[in-house]
Amino acid sequence: METMGDLRRTNMCGQLSMSDIGKEVVLMGWVQKRRSLGGLIFADLRDVTGLIQVVFDTEVNKEAFEKAESLRSEFVIAVRGKVYERKSKNLEMATGEIEIYIDELKILDTAETPPIYIKDNDDVSEQMRLKYRFLDLRKPQMQNNLLIRSKASKVIREFLYENDFNEIETPFLTKPSPEGARDYLVPSRVNPGKFYALPQSPQLFKQLLMVSGMNRYFQIVRCFRDEDLRANRQPEFTQVDLEMSFVDVEDVIELNERLLQRIFKEIINVNIELPIKRMSYQVAMDKYGCDKPDLRFGYELIDISEIFANSEFNAFKSTYESNGKIKCIKIDGSADEFSKKGIQKLEKFVKTYGAKGLAWFKMENGIFDSPIAKFLSETEINELISKLELKEKDIAFVVADKESVVNTALGALRIEVAKEKNLIDPNKYELVWITDFPLFEYSEEDDRYVAKHHPFTSPVDEDLDKIESDPGNCRAKAYDIVINGDEMGGGSIRINNSNLQSRMFKALGLSVEEANDKFGYLLEAFKYGVPPHGGLAFGLDRLMMVLTKSDNIRDVIAFPKTQSASCLMTEAPAIATEKQLKELGIQVTENNI
Repeated sequence: METMGDLRRTNMCGQLSMSDIGKEVVLMGWVQKRRSLGGLIFADLRDVTGLIQVVFDTEVNKEAFEKAESLRSEFVIAVRGKVYERKSKNLEMATGEIEIYIDELKILDTAETPPIYIKDNDDVSEQMRLKYRFLDLRKPQMQNNLLIRSKASKVIREFLYENDFNEIETPFLTKPSPEGARDYLVPSRVNPGKFYALPQSPQLFKQLLMVSGMNRYFQIVRCFRDEDLRANRQPEFTQVDLEMSFVDVEDVIELNERLLQRIFKEIINVNIELPIKRMSYQVAMDKYGCDKPDLRFGYELIDISEIFANSEFNAFKSTYESNGKIKCIKIDGSADEFSKKGIQKLEKFVKTYGAKGLAWFKMENGIFDSPIAKFLSETEINELISKLELKEKDIAFVVADKESVVNTALGALRIEVAKEKNLIDPNKYELVWITDFPLFEYSEEDDRYVAKHHPFTSPVDEDLDKIESDPGNCRAKAYDIVINGDEMGGGSIRINNSNLQSRMFKALGLSVEEANDKFGYLLEAFKYGVPPHGGLAFGLDRLMMVLTKSDNIRDVIAFPKTQSASCLMTEAPAIATEKQLKELGIQVTENNI
């Protein structure tokens, strides 16, 4: 193979245009494809900026032409030549109006036939894409995703620096915390039998930075959670993490709205109107069945429980009497789109979310029609028609169960129906702040209240007295930002008073000894003057999914893990050697393998 010699790249492939005609350039990159037409050889040369056609002509340079006969896909080459206007233009290429006639060719490296095609939409399995990630990342779409991510990080940093934030790193090797998701544990060789944990977030450290007087902190930081994976979740992920002193909810929200506005404008040229709408947690749950509603379409959940307060229909009667909920979503003018088979499919769908069944009713030829109509009184039917404003060809789907099941099942159903009807506009961006979260949520598994967000979240001022007396109705100074039905970030105002923090721990069932064991260093810091403070963390990976219109988080991360938290390219995780295990004092049994 050849070296570059005295050739030095003057331009990138995708950045040349008609204004460069007549210029001599040196380009370097990969051969996308090559085609020979007698005395001419054409090749598409690719780098991270795009493609350009290069031409080898015996009349321009015979040596370069003869060398080009050996070119194959993915060869790495350097070329020197002059820019000409193409006779046969390709307007589908950004550089399709020009081409380079080559005077000099250097083959810097050859390549075997790749196991996957280097092109977008090649239909190769995700397993193959991840196994050969270094080839997958050569694809224009994948490179574009990572370039957008890089630019977004730059925009975020510039905005935060402009607003007096300081970028400060926090440790990766920290103390294990049993609260929340499972930690990744790292054994300590020099402290036998003891373990570090990889941080699920820099939460305690950023609070300590506020105690330290740093005023405004941020970092774009890797975080780790040992949890089951899904389309928008990875074991290691990136947060835009920030914290501010002497602020309340309005200050944090206002700054982050301006940050989001800057990101959307500079990255995808979309104008986000401020202020961003807000919705309380309770309203979100009542109307959309979840705390991250997609507002790009309607189909709000409608509570029809009271209509059946005296019902003789057993399924509804028992639900009402057990303080459950009866809710529905109404699909206007679409009754003919739902066949019996289609409705059965939707019933199976809601059952995966815990619902026992799916009732329905519709208006057809001015008549109320439903398999359960014979069990309903005339009064109930008339009240349904009135409350739902049922018109010809309207159809409603009903779930009756305990409230959490109803909300979850119908919340998922409204999205499923919207997808089937192609109502979700991929070019529309609906942002909403969800506020007034519960401070606690009851864990049936643990038979106690646990923190909805984390145990350092401050209650709203007017609910301070409810911490002990009515924890289920105590609200938090917490807020999430939701974009198109996905939580993009969340945060809260933190507790900055030792007495209030002790009350919080007590409400969570933590003794003084347990609290000191888990969070002793934070509680010690709280003895020495803590400013009011709060912050927010954006999930950068999820935000990139929105900005690149990706439906898989692995498409916006350079080297992601699979659903089983493994890396097919490096074959991590791997078995440690006996020597390594012995040094760490770890014994692996057959049951662990």
